Order: sequence, then structure tokens, then C-alpha cells
Amino acid sequence: MPFNQNGHTVVDESEKVAKSENVMVHRTMTRHTLETLSFDNTYARLPQVFHARLNPTPFSAPPYLVHANPAAAKLIDLDPEQFTRPEFSALFGGSALAPGMEPLAMLYSGHQFGVYVPQLGDGRAILLGEVTNDRGERWDLHLKGAGMTPFSRDGDGRAVLRSTIREYLCCAAMQGLGIPTTQALCLVASEDKVYREQIETGAMVVRMAPSHVRFGMFEVFYYRKQHEHLKTLADYVITHHFPHLRDDGDKYARFFTVVVERTARLIAQWQAVGWAHGVMNTDNMSILGLTLDYGPYGFMDEYDAGFICNHSDHNGRYAFNQQPYIGLWNLSCLAQALVPLVEKTVLKAGLETYQPLFDREYQRQMRAKFGLVDAQPEDDELIRDFMGLLQGSHADYTIVFRELSTFSTVEDATNDRLREHFLSRDQFNEWAARYRDRLRSERSHDDDRRERMNRVNPKYVLRNYLAQTAIEKAQHKDFSEIDRLFTLLQEPFKDQPGMEAYALPPPNWGKHLSVSCSS
Repeated sequence: MPFNQNGHTVVDESEKVAKSENVMVHRTMTRHTLETLSFDNTYARLPQVFHARLNPTPFSAPPYLVHANPAAAKLIDLDPEQFTRPEFSALFGGSALAPGMEPLAMLYSGHQFGVYVPQLGDGRAILLGEVTNDRGERWDLHLKGAGMTPFSRDGDGRAVLRSTIREYLCCAAMQGLGIPTTQALCLVASEDKVYREQIETGAMVVRMAPSHVRFGMFEVFYYRKQHEHLKTLADYVITHHFPHLRDDGDKYARFFTVVVERTARLIAQWQAVGWAHGVMNTDNMSILGLTLDYGPYGFMDEYDAGFICNHSDHNGRYAFNQQPYIGLWNLSCLAQALVPLVEKTVLKAGLETYQPLFDREYQRQMRAKFGLVDAQPEDDELIRDFMGLLQGSHADYTIVFRELSTFSTVEDATNDRLREHFLSRDQFNEWAARYRDRLRSERSHDDDRRERMNRVNPKYVLRNYLAQTAIEKAQHKDFSEIDRLFTLLQEPFKDQPGMEAYALPPPNWGKHLSVSCSS
């Protein structure tokens, strides 16, 4: 697969004949090569104001593959055997383009830490193109760390190996947990040096999603008073991602309602699993309700309702317990941007559905974590008191909920394994008696409940210290820990032989690791 100096493939006539025969075979098998990926770049057809066309900036040193995701490749019918080709690293390391790609940086604005910034955009990422698989599904290929764009705002447009490893692994972790997320196709690195707080190694990650449209894309056209572009964007999103609304007379209002619902459900899932995003700016909010832009995120170790995972968040705006409110705040920003298309009273009514939706979904998920089948009035207090016990004891969120599945409803059971996680044994005993009565009220069977609870309470999560260990090894060209974690996190609810150490609390050095936006 030769490439010219502009990064485009060059195919001679003899290759075209052979390729035309191979394409038929590969499409029948739905196992495409890099050359036969099918692109349909709908976002590139939007008016020029929506984006800036440019190619990725190649590394000066040859890129090399760190890791690739067969499951993500399957989504675009790409044969995993392509991972071993030098062209794969070149293509997703910014040195080349495949036939049909139309690279561009997407324009948007947004509220960052509550302050409106008139222009943001893809400052270090480039949308390579949209691959359509044999089932007609469209997937964006978004190259993060691809170099400077018109939206870089004096930045270098690069990503570092540290941050790309964290994003790559967390995409896998969220997928394993069943939380809507962007996918990560591969991670490519180079010997190029990038300057952050210190000198680091440069890298790129290819993230995939049906769309990378964000709340901030609507905001930029609203605040610029370019309402015709706002309508174009809304029509585009509805046509390609909410087609069932396309012919409705109130399609814009219904579109907003769906976004509210998806956002409420997403954040309820974050809260239930004990995960904090860290930078919930409106430009980091997906219009499809996906987890987007993994920077200073964190799975909680010791439970702390006010957990702040971003050391740059000095006022705790994006603390764990603030995420549900911030979700609503961000939706109100989107509602404001949609005012030219929808009546204010209708948008307000849509916003008012958020809190009840969030509460119902969060309560449903928490009941499942406690092994409760039927909703009862006392459940809220039972759950709230347990969370208070966790907070007061500095207990490990993931470990204790996994251990909760061992709870015995037998009358004289002391549940010692679970009780030892709490500082006040008397308070635990009082709570345990209420919990036992609650389980008995719905005739819960210990073995059946344990099986159900272990399907929703993960044994393994991507703790910060685990990611840091993988990063430190990778900086010495040892990628084994990335592969080990990637495999582990695909089945976080399953007991995996030989991996018990990954389910333990962090060692002392791994507690309270500081993570920044440059991560």
C-alpha cells in the first residue's frame, strides 16, 4: 500500500484489478482490508463553516503500534490481521490516508468550568472519515493527537503516551461495564517528544463513535447568531442519528427530549459504578449520550461522595456528587442553543423530565447492586444509610459492593467478611438487620441473589494506579500490562483466575494519585 507525500494512497492499474476481485471476497466475509474500508463522509458534506479541512501532521519519527482492539475493528468489518501491517501504524499514526478519507477538524464552542468560550473545536483531533460497515452502520474514525489545527489555541495539537493509554483502556473498561462510550480502535506511538509538565512521548489514539457531535456544536452557531447553521446541524443529527423523528412536526423538541433522557441515563450509570468524568464541559458532552473525552477521570477507591478526580478542579465543580446537577446544567445550555428552533416553554418542560429520569434510573441500578427486586418506600433510606457507612469508614466502593453479594440472610449469620470493612461494627449490625428484613420481605434466596448481584457489581475496575502501572511499563516499551488490563476489563464481572491482585485496594503509593487535564 504505497503512499504519496501528501499521505494519499497510490494504486496502479494492476493493483486495481486484483483489488476488485479481493473486495468481493472480503465483503462476503465482512473482513475488509485498509484499502477496502467503505467511507461515506456525511459530516464533510456540511457547509465549510462546520469544519476545517486538513491532514494529520505526521510524527517525525516512525509511528509504531502499541495496541489494537479486535472488537472495535469488527464494528467496521476490518480484519484484525491488518494490525500487523506497517501501513496500519502509518495510517493511524497520522502518516497516511486510506482511499475515501476526508480529514477535517470539527468546529464547536462550549462552557468550560461554567464560563462560555466562543470558539474551541478539535484542537488536537481530526475526523479522518466515516466508515460504513456491511450492516449500514456508520462509525467515525477520530484521530486524537493528530497535530495542530486552526482550533488548537496555541497548543501543539499532540497527545502523550500517558493520556492515550488512559483513554484507550477506559474506553475498554466502560464498554465492559455496559456504559455507553466511544470505542478505541488502536493506540499508536512514536519517539517524538511532547512537552507537558515534563517531556513525554507522543502518541495517537483512534476513537470511534456513530458521531462525535457535542452540545458545544449547537452552542457555537447559537451565540454567533447563525441560526440557519444551527438548523442545518439539528437536521443533520436527526436525519442520521434519530431518523424516527425526521418527519415529526415537533422533531426538534422531541430530539431534545431524547438527548435529555440519554444524558440522564448515562450519568446515572456513572454514579452507580463510582466513576467521575473530571471535565464535564459542554464541549465534552455527546449528543448521543456517550461517555466522551477521557481526561482526568477516576474510578473511586475509598468511597467519597465529594471525590474530585481532576487536580485542576480547585472548586470541585465536577466532583462526583455534582455530576447529576452538572448534567442538567449542561442540558440547559443546550436548551438555550435550541431556542431559535423550539419554544422556551417546551424546552423547559423537557429539562424538567431530567431529574425524575435520573432518579428512577439511579434507583433502579442501585437496587440491582443491593440485590433488591421490588421497589419499596424504605429503599432510599436503606441505600443512603449504607453509603453513609461507606463514607465514614473510608471503605472501598468496588470491593464492598462485590462483597455485599455474600450477605447471608440466615438468622444468626454475622456476615463477618462484609462487616470488617466498616469502622463501627454496631452501626453495621443495625443496618445489616434492616437489610436482612428487607431481603426476607421479598423472599430473596442467597444463592440466586449472589449470582444477580455479581452481574452488576464489578470485581475489576480501571483504578488509577493500575493505569499508572501500565503507563510506566509502556514508557519502557513494555506493553504487556496494557494487554493484560485490556483483556481483564472486557469481563469485569467475572472471576478471572490468577487476576485476584487486580481486585485489591490500591497500594499506598497508588492512593489519591493526582490526574490533570493534560492526562
